[in-house]
Amino acid sequence: MHDVIRLAIVDDAPQIHAIYAPIVAETAVSFELEPPSVEEMSQRIETTLFTLPWIVCEQGGIIGYAYAGVFRSRPAYQWTVEVSVYVHADHRGKGVARALYISLFECLRVQGYRTALAGIALPNSASVALHEGLGFRSVGVFHHVGYKLGAWHDVGWWELLLQRLPDPPPRPRSCSAAA
Repeated sequence: MHDVIRLAIVDDAPQIHAIYAPIVAETAVSFELEPPSVEEMSQRIETTLFTLPWIVCEQGGIIGYAYAGVFRSRPAYQWTVEVSVYVHADHRGKGVARALYISLFECLRVQGYRTALAGIALPNSASVALHEGLGFRSVGVFHHVGYKLGAWHDVGWWELLLQRLPDPPPRPRSCSAAA
């Protein structure tokens, strides 16, 4: 069966929730303390897709997803996004996250974004290897910034130049305008 990568829809929320809830409940990968409900995931997908891509990988069902989020709200940051990718435990280490990110980055380039940032709760050698393998470079660590599962956790930050833009750059386009 071939993998299909496509834009998420609100109806994908139950399958996305099934991937994300154990990550929240059992790991420090996400700094959420309680898994969001399926309804909350539906709202997150819908809200994100107004402006930024949220994509899924299907292989008989959703096995992973990636999305971009606003990095900061001030206007000068509008060409920079924060990216995340999550893969079902049974499909990790098989190139799913890489394929999702490659597709996500292409969407972001078409939309007119310049830089992608990724925060990684440390230690997480698999995520670090994924990001660095895709060209991200480490730009620093915030020490002991999250408390979860009875311990303080560091967050490392990585950046990827998606593309160079002219001066002044045009405003990024929404998902629908870039399609």
